[in-house]
Amino acid sequence: MSDGDPPRYSVVLPVFNEAGNIGAFCRKARAELPPDYELLICYDMDGDTTLPALAALPANARPARLRLIKNELGPGVRYAIEAGMRAAAAPIVLVMMADLSDDFRRIGRMLALVEGGAVVACASRYSAGGEQIGGPLVKRTLSRAAGLSLHAAAGLPTRDPTNSFKAYSKAFLDRTPIESRAGFALALELTVKAHFGGDRVDEVPASWYDRTAGDSRFRLRKWLPEYLRWYAWAFRARGRQLLPR
Repeated sequence: MSDGDPPRYSVVLPVFNEAGNIGAFCRKARAELPPDYELLICYDMDGDTTLPALAALPANARPARLRLIKNELGPGVRYAIEAGMRAAAAPIVLVMMADLSDDFRRIGRMLALVEGGAVVACASRYSAGGEQIGGPLVKRTLSRAAGLSLHAAAGLPTRDPTNSFKAYSKAFLDRTPIESRAGFALALELTVKAHFGGDRVDEVPASWYDRTAGDSRFRLRKWLPEYLRWYAWAFRARGRQLLPR
């Protein structure tokens, strides 16, 4: 592969003051990510502490293909993720977090599923072989309840649609408008839109680990209405499927 060739996949990494994690993430990415990727660091503001910490890393501690993407779509992680999705040069877009919470061991399988025809490959904490280690009890309980009920009652082919750790077909992202207004709800939105739009959604059991450095930016009370919006949307879509024709 030459530098002019598109990578196999783009890793979208939204950051907000991740100086304590970015070095460890980059080193782990170099050691464990499947080859042929670009890393997109998606940030909101020039004063983000991630940027000088990243610049201070020696070249052999950073991925070979790395781009800084300044989010100018709107404030917050929701728009930072979309900015990265739009900027991605590869046919597969993988969304990860800089806090090392995601299961690097499952990425190869997620990529293979998208290359095999899935438009969304979900890392699932709640399927057999998956697990969630740490994190707030209320958040864990709500995400599990939402995922399992959408799977059992709405027919969604994943038990963990709210998990942001997903691989997407870039072609699917390019043709699917994102309507969520805040937080990580776009992961749920894109999953239900894919499934009820007739596209293939797959899942891979995965582990999730609570962060050990930095502060979480997850805002459950603020973002819950967005999750409920797409939760209800999925059940309405399922109801339309079941209407006699």
